[in-house]
Amino acid sequence: MPISAPPSPRHASVRPDSPARPSPVAAPPPASRLRRADREVLWLYLLTRVAVWTTAYCTRWLFPASGDARAPAPVLAPFEHWDWGHFLNIARDGYFPEGPGEGDNREAFFPGLPLVLRAVHVLVPHWTVAGLLVSLVAGAVAAVALARIAELHLPGSGAGRRAALFLLVSPCAVFLAAGYSEALFLALALPAWLAARRQRWLLASVLAAGATTVRISGLFLAAALVVLFLTTPTTPTAPTTRRDEGTSRKRGAAWLVLPGLPALLYFWYLYGRTGDPMAWKHAQERGWYRHFRAPWEAWSQTWHEAFDRTQATGYAAQFQADLLAMVLGLLLLGVLVVRRRWPEAVYLALTLWALGTSYWYMSVARSTLLWWPLWVGLAVWSVRRRWVTIAYLCLVAPLSTVLAVTFMTGRWAG
Repeated sequence: MPISAPPSPRHASVRPDSPARPSPVAAPPPASRLRRADREVLWLYLLTRVAVWTTAYCTRWLFPASGDARAPAPVLAPFEHWDWGHFLNIARDGYFPEGPGEGDNREAFFPGLPLVLRAVHVLVPHWTVAGLLVSLVAGAVAAVALARIAELHLPGSGAGRRAALFLLVSPCAVFLAAGYSEALFLALALPAWLAARRQRWLLASVLAAGATTVRISGLFLAAALVVLFLTTPTTPTAPTTRRDEGTSRKRGAAWLVLPGLPALLYFWYLYGRTGDPMAWKHAQERGWYRHFRAPWEAWSQTWHEAFDRTQATGYAAQFQADLLAMVLGLLLLGVLVVRRRWPEAVYLALTLWALGTSYWYMSVARSTLLWWPLWVGLAVWSVRRRWVTIAYLCLVAPLSTVLAVTFMTGRWAG
C-alpha cells in the first residue's frame, strides 16, 4: 500500500482520507490571490499550447501524406480535419446551401461555433486562423474557470492549477486547440457553473444559454443547474425578509429557463427550413449512426467493432478508447452519487445516456473533456495523494501525444 506524505501545514485542516465537502457557496479568495492563481494557470495554458504546436510542426515533417514527400504539409494543415470542415462550411455557406436534404448532414452541429467563427472572420480573413483563435481564447477562459471551480473545493491548496493541468494534457486535449466546439462550450459552461455556485443565477443562465448554442450538452448543463438551484440553500448577503427571500428564489428559478431557448430557436429554424424540428437528430442518425439502441446493445456493438477485427486497426483502437471512457464515466457517476453530488451526477448521467444509447459508441473519449467533475475530482485527489499527479502524467502524456499525431495526420481520433 503506497504511503503518501503527510499534508502540509497549509492543508492541516483537511483530512487526507475524507471527501471534500465545500459549503454551498464558498467565499472567493482575495483578489490578489485570484489574479496570481489565474496568471499561473494562463502560463500553464500557454506552455501546453506551445507543446501542441510543436507536435503539429513535427507531424508535418515526420508524417507526410506521401512517403517520398520533399516538403511538409502546409502550416495549418494539421488542424484542418474532420469536424472542422463541417463548422467551416456552416460558417461560410450556411446550413442548406443546396436546399434541405441535399447537404452533408451539417445540421447535426449546433450553430454557436459557426456564428462566432463567422463574426471573427470579419477581422481575421483566414478561416482556419479564425477557428484556431476562437479555440485559443476560449480554452484560456475555460482553464481559468476550471481552476476557480476546483479551488472552491480546497481553497488555497493548488487544486485549481492541477485541475487545469489534468485537462490540458488529457488524452483528447488536442481538440481544445483545434477549431472544434469543445473549447468554446467549456468557456461558457464552466463560468456558468462557477456563477451558479455563487448563486448568481442570471449570469449562470445567460452563460448556459450560450453553451446550449454550441452543443446539445448545454441542455444537460441546464438540468444540472436546476438541480443545483433546488439543493442550494439561499445565503443572503444582507438582512432580508422572508418575503424578499422568496421573491429572489422565484426570480432565480425564472432565469433557469433561459438555457433551453437557444435549442428551441434552432429547432424552430430547422422546422422552417425542413419541416422537421428534429432534423439535427436525424442528421446524426444518417451521418454517424446515432439512432437509439438499448445501452447493452450499444456496448455489445462497440465491443464487436473494437475486438472482432471488423474494423481497420485505427478505428478499432478508437472504439476501445470509447469503451474505456464509458467505464470511466460510469465509475465517476458512481462516485458522484455516493458523495451526493447530485447536480454533477445529473449532468454526467444525461451525457452518458446520450452517448451510450446509439448504434455504437462514438466520441465518448473526446467527451471526457467536458466532464469537469472528473478534472476537479482528480485535482482534489492529487492534493491528498501526491503520487496521483506523477502517475497521471506518466499515463496520459504518451496517449495525448499519440492522439494528437493521429488527429493531425487526418486519421480518425474520436
